[in-house]
Amino acid sequence: MVYIRSFQLPSVSEETNFLSRDGENKRTCYTSRYPFGIFLSREVPRLRFEPVTILCGGNGSGKTTILNLIGEKLSLHRGAVFNRSAFFGRYLDLCQAETAPAFDRAVKEASRVITSDDVFDYLLDLRSLNEGIDRRRKELLAEYAEARYASFQMRSLADVDRLRQVADAQRKTGSRYVRDRVMNDVPGQSNGESAFLFFTRQIEEGGLYLLDEPENSLSPRLQLELRQFLEDSVRFYRCQFVIATHSPFLLSLRGAKIYDLDGDKVEVRPWTQLPHVRAYYEFFREHQTEFDG
Repeated sequence: MVYIRSFQLPSVSEETNFLSRDGENKRTCYTSRYPFGIFLSREVPRLRFEPVTILCGGNGSGKTTILNLIGEKLSLHRGAVFNRSAFFGRYLDLCQAETAPAFDRAVKEASRVITSDDVFDYLLDLRSLNEGIDRRRKELLAEYAEARYASFQMRSLADVDRLRQVADAQRKTGSRYVRDRVMNDVPGQSNGESAFLFFTRQIEEGGLYLLDEPENSLSPRLQLELRQFLEDSVRFYRCQFVIATHSPFLLSLRGAKIYDLDGDKVEVRPWTQLPHVRAYYEFFREHQTEFDG
């Protein structure tokens, strides 16, 4: 399914006209004019999207900037804030996005931008929740020990709750007493497993998802599982993905259209021809005898 068909950055003439204006633009330092100038030295065609489109490039290549521009142009939901200058809105006005008729209100509601910061915040929330559960568990164990061996005699109706507490403690083991009073523990998963779970919960049926370096926090095994999950989401659940990544595992997504942002000219390449993927290939080929031994 395709919800966004294409995206066009400002032309070189539009950027140079803006940057050459007198007044505010001349007096402002280069970095504060972001994202003006990021793509000025490269030839960037109109980006045309497939069900899976990948923006591949190193740090500073602009892949995250493009995701943010698309997300803002389409007013997609997002959690974490991102770096935007006072000129971001003016740059965004010069961008053009073409959506398909299928990109209706329901699809837009399901769609979102998911960044590594969102995953990090989720992991922090899980840690905080687990710490809160641990504190509560210790409190309940102390309460259990005190109640189980308490010498208690009911004197009035005001003592009913205390009677129930003592009776419950004497009837149950400590773990059962605690389990009945506190929510079940968040599963004891690694950061990577929790990050993978985050993606499976955030990605719903029939949505456009912009993923910024989703491989962060994921082991190679989990990256392969994420790849399978994304392929299934496209094939069976009418999702479209635009992904900024340099992970070989995600670059090998079935049917993915890959834009290489590292060259002077942004162009479509097979994942096996990307320089950094070739570096992996050459490295493992050099050590093949060690694997075969």
